[in-house]
Amino acid sequence: MIRRDALAQLPVRTALPALRAALDGPGAAVLCAPPGTGKTTLVPLELAGLTGAGPVRRVLVAEPRRIAARAAARRMAWLLGEQAGERVGFTVRGERRAGARTVVEVVTTGVLLQRLQRDPELAGVDVVVLDECHERHLDADTSAAFLLDVRETLRPELGLVAASATTDAEGWARLLGGSAGAAPVVEAAGVSHPVEVVWAPPQRPVRPAHGMRVDPALLGHVAAVVRRALHEQTGDVLCFLPGVGEIGRVAGQLAGVDAEVLQVHGRAPAEVQDAVLAGGDGVRRVVLATSVAESSLTVPGVRVVVDSGLARVPRTDHARGLSALATVRASRAAARQRAGRAGREAPGVVYRCWAQGEDGRLPAFPDPEIKVADLTAFALQAACWGDPAARGLALLDAPPAGALAAAREVLTAVGAVDAEGRATDRGVRMARLGLHPRLARALLDGAPEVGLRRAAEVVALLSEEPPRAYGDDLAAAWRSVRRGGDGYAARWRQEARRLASAAGEPRAGAGGGSGGGAAVGAGGRGDDAVAGLIAALAFPERVARARGGGSFLMASGTGAELAGAGPGTRAGDGSGLRDAEWLAVAVADRPVAAVSARIRLAAVIDEETACAAARALYSSGEEVGWSGGDVVARRVTRLGAIELVSRPLASPDAGLLRDAVVSGLRREGPGLLRWSAAAVSLRQRMAFLHRELGAPWPEVSDEALLAHVEEWLGVELARARRRADLERIDAGQTLARLLPWATGEAARFDELAPERIEVPSGSRVRVDYGGEQPVLAVKLQELFGWQESPRVSGVPLLIHLLSPAGRPAAVTADLASFWKGGYRSVRAELRGRYPKHPWPEDPSTAEPTRHTTARLKRG
Repeated sequence: MIRRDALAQLPVRTALPALRAALDGPGAAVLCAPPGTGKTTLVPLELAGLTGAGPVRRVLVAEPRRIAARAAARRMAWLLGEQAGERVGFTVRGERRAGARTVVEVVTTGVLLQRLQRDPELAGVDVVVLDECHERHLDADTSAAFLLDVRETLRPELGLVAASATTDAEGWARLLGGSAGAAPVVEAAGVSHPVEVVWAPPQRPVRPAHGMRVDPALLGHVAAVVRRALHEQTGDVLCFLPGVGEIGRVAGQLAGVDAEVLQVHGRAPAEVQDAVLAGGDGVRRVVLATSVAESSLTVPGVRVVVDSGLARVPRTDHARGLSALATVRASRAAARQRAGRAGREAPGVVYRCWAQGEDGRLPAFPDPEIKVADLTAFALQAACWGDPAARGLALLDAPPAGALAAAREVLTAVGAVDAEGRATDRGVRMARLGLHPRLARALLDGAPEVGLRRAAEVVALLSEEPPRAYGDDLAAAWRSVRRGGDGYAARWRQEARRLASAAGEPRAGAGGGSGGGAAVGAGGRGDDAVAGLIAALAFPERVARARGGGSFLMASGTGAELAGAGPGTRAGDGSGLRDAEWLAVAVADRPVAAVSARIRLAAVIDEETACAAARALYSSGEEVGWSGGDVVARRVTRLGAIELVSRPLASPDAGLLRDAVVSGLRREGPGLLRWSAAAVSLRQRMAFLHRELGAPWPEVSDEALLAHVEEWLGVELARARRRADLERIDAGQTLARLLPWATGEAARFDELAPERIEVPSGSRVRVDYGGEQPVLAVKLQELFGWQESPRVSGVPLLIHLLSPAGRPAAVTADLASFWKGGYRSVRAELRGRYPKHPWPEDPSTAEPTRHTTARLKRG
């Protein structure tokens, strides 16, 4: 029996006429409805005609998460007075409750993508509702793009609704409307209760989250705030945390509170999820949840929200080939969504675990997943759809070119696409497995070697990273999960069965091409060998060889270390992987500012398995380069960045030698050459002329010399084979080649920048061009009679006047002014110290001399 009293209370009912009109007209609409209005439950039932309004139509509802899909289907079935699987059903990966009578089916966006690839027309479906569009998950964006393509080319009558609590309504309207103009935006007002904000920052500073790490001090503070909320407020408490690990740690710190502590996340057992969503039975509850509870789910009884202010999002380090989840500050939009959960049923309170002054510095919205995530699966979906470059797909945000190129490289390596990016038959088969392409490759190529069941079990273990309690050894985790009775083990068994069924019996030669199987005969080996082979097939660039002390080098070139057991321990202490010579790294991340990646999950392998799985990275050839401060010439066999065998080359290629010498010179600079005093002086004089006169006098800075190394060192470079040869080159002789000989200006070099200048005493004194202004350092008595300061190329010399002992006495660029003024004070100070030298009252008319007064009289 339909629960019409419950349906009548849902505020979205007022928006239904406009929504039906939009679907009957342009056929697409954007539905904006706050949480709790019934957009996820009433709208599909109404559009399907199951409440008695309008004709019966088949409606497909796409949710971003499995937990939300199951919950939405069960809620709609309850409203109809039925069980899920009758007129309302659901399909998620590994579980389906739907039948011939099903009119409304709730699926995950991943399942929707699979259906679109198999049947682009979605035969029998009248309306598709894409729920929670504001979360901008990659599968949801891709599904929307494919559906718009279907409406444009195959089924213009297919209805499409983009539904969200908070979204970029204008952007989605433009996208759904296409060339016909913006689609209608239908808004439903919600019944919201006031929510008081309590700012509850930690008393002491906590370290910012990075990678997967969250400061334990912050988690302790969150637990304390939950206890405070239980004491100060009434009703159930919903606490938002970034991930499963943090939920577990906070739950441990809440032992003994006068409330039932429940955990809600994608990995929680279905019965726990159902219990949370069904509401309490009079016992006060604390619900610890990930962002899954932000908008997709309604948790009854909640009056208080405690927000840690953190979220976990996908991030990809394309340079290192590492994809992982990262902990980030939640956006202001997410914070509003979370706070709203406290006011769904009555006035509530939100405790925010950060300072009010920080709130304005939070990002306004979360990053769309297409901008930051690994795009390998997206690229394969696009290739199977017939648009490898994704140029024809209607997307709110275009995929970054670099990330898409990196994804194409992976797909080419595993044989999923051809040289033009088109999906191969193998790629289509991989896409239909519902796995990341890397794991699909491991399943297809590993099954002929180790058996379908064993391959499926290891791939299932890799498709959902096992709990940290299982350890970092993949084979040991495999053995543990076989024996396990927890929720993870149950999901693992279900996924392993699904994969074995989806892959079917492997055909002979199923590998083929560049993604071919690894013929290493692991079928007769134990769990360690099987786990290692499958992990290596999935992540060939992450096969790694030991460097000692728990440190490894991956084929990608990234260093990696086993996670330490704690402060004061060596990397990998307590790990069974520590003494391995080779590893297949399945899960790794790189902490902020860390040089090396941190190994989270890996399996022991041997060199043969590594080379077979990563055969595309195997190479052998001559390597001549600058390394360790000199030329190194070797024949090297490599597996990516891992050096397997190296032998010295007796007669390396002359061109490679020259390139290596030039590389060394550019790396270490012109200082490698022999710079005599004359060479240094020549360079300084040339630099002076370039600075004062410009062309044709060349620039001789390090950067300029290295940029034009062939012009002044070409002959010597051709003969150089090692560092010692460079150190013997006279830089002055080679540098002179840059003088403007072709124009004839070189002949004036000594005139324009003379090395020495003759002073009145007859001495030829060296000019120092090392500073911004040329300097002439000379004894004061040698300049008697000189009326004006000399110039070079129009620039007055800066004269350093020296005492008879050669010590600085004065500095001037205007000699005439010095004779009239400054000389008197210098004369008064020095004539008593040096009485044997002349100190005339008028130096401008006195006779210059290098000698004493007595010597001057003797002539």
